[in-house]
Amino acid sequence: MSFVPDSPETTPEIVAADTRVSRKPRFGLSLSRLPLNVYLLLLFTLGKGFQLSISALTLNYYVHSLGYRPDFIGVFNAMPALGALVSAVPVGMLSDRIGRKPVLVLTAILTPLFLAFCGLVAAPFWLLFCAFMQGVVSTAYWVTNLPLLTESTTERQRVGVFALNSFLLLGVGAFGNLLGGGLPEFVAGLLHVSAASTIALRWGVFAAALFTFVFGLPLWLLREPKRARAKTASNVTEKAVLEETMRTGEPVVETVLHKKRERLPIVLFAKLLVPDLLFTMGEGAVVALMQLFFILRFHLLPGPLGLIFTFSGLTGGVFSLTAPLFVKRWSKLRLITSVQYLSAPLMVLIGFSPTLPVAIGGEYTRSLMRTLIEPVYAAFAMEQVSDRHRATLSGFYSVTWSIGYSIGPSAGGWLQSNVSLSASFVFGAFCLVLAASLLLVFFGSQLRSPRAIENQAVKKE
Repeated sequence: MSFVPDSPETTPEIVAADTRVSRKPRFGLSLSRLPLNVYLLLLFTLGKGFQLSISALTLNYYVHSLGYRPDFIGVFNAMPALGALVSAVPVGMLSDRIGRKPVLVLTAILTPLFLAFCGLVAAPFWLLFCAFMQGVVSTAYWVTNLPLLTESTTERQRVGVFALNSFLLLGVGAFGNLLGGGLPEFVAGLLHVSAASTIALRWGVFAAALFTFVFGLPLWLLREPKRARAKTASNVTEKAVLEETMRTGEPVVETVLHKKRERLPIVLFAKLLVPDLLFTMGEGAVVALMQLFFILRFHLLPGPLGLIFTFSGLTGGVFSLTAPLFVKRWSKLRLITSVQYLSAPLMVLIGFSPTLPVAIGGEYTRSLMRTLIEPVYAAFAMEQVSDRHRATLSGFYSVTWSIGYSIGPSAGGWLQSNVSLSASFVFGAFCLVLAASLLLVFFGSQLRSPRAIENQAVKKE
């Protein structure tokens, strides 16, 4: 439930959060009057979506074709998250210092470069190094894309643009699974080799790199938006303090001192972050190795594998838009924990499924439920803290995602190699049950009063 969208299931909260306040007429109007920057960024997002889905399908298959076991492939999948962990803050600071455009253009060049290197090397060290560096350079997209979209749009346009950006990344980008599965089949036919051979799969990895590079070329036309100066920001802050002083009746000096004295709610942060860390560990142990599981258990070739995950990604991206409808019937916490508890047996079902249709059905159901609670949990977490700590909490969620998706795939790969293919799914299910249970322990009192969190949020505002 991280707020970092480094996997096809990490950004739906933006879609759902924005569509709750969007209206069709306003959405259509905003799309008809967009600046050039927005079109360029959306185009690159589309290429990024294709790159993510193609590489997710072909990279693990490629490493498997080199003869590596699931334990190594699990570590290989953890390296991009480690790269993101060490680079997110420095890249964000670099973006603030030299501008968004140079950093985004740089990631459009370096991401396909290291991805292509992954398809060329075969030694363990170089595979892990390229995967790590790809995580480092790819972080620049997540750090700069949304700030650039925010700075390039008006408030009226922003709702529709954010929704479209997420849909292009998750929904339309899921069609990359078709290309990731079809290209190795096509190359195999030309070269008269198996579609599961290293040379055929290598071209799938190259295709993923090519999409990012080609769709990134128009980024050179970006115009760096003018950002507010520090003085302006200071004036806004002073205005907010004065407005709060008039509302509360407190002296100005006392109000300012109170704001400065407000401490970081460490205990509350821990209550929110520990369950999320467990959740991402469980998801990482399963989701990062899902394609590999289908390959090893059911001996699928790239073509059928691409069809399966194309439909899964597309329906998941669309279904995430329905989250506000579910929240109207249940409280956020009830929906989050119920979905986690239901997802746990689905993971076990997939891991022990005797037939391919049962495994596919379990994966589709799990994927839909997963995308459903992403925006709900994001809203729930943000409502627990005051507005002065929300950005900090979001940054900590980036850390929990990186750690969870580092530990999870590594543990899942080790279990698949040393215990059984199903063991990683049992581990993931256990993490989900534990995460949901901790949420109920920490915030269960809110279940007795569905409007308690809304009232709490109003008070903190």
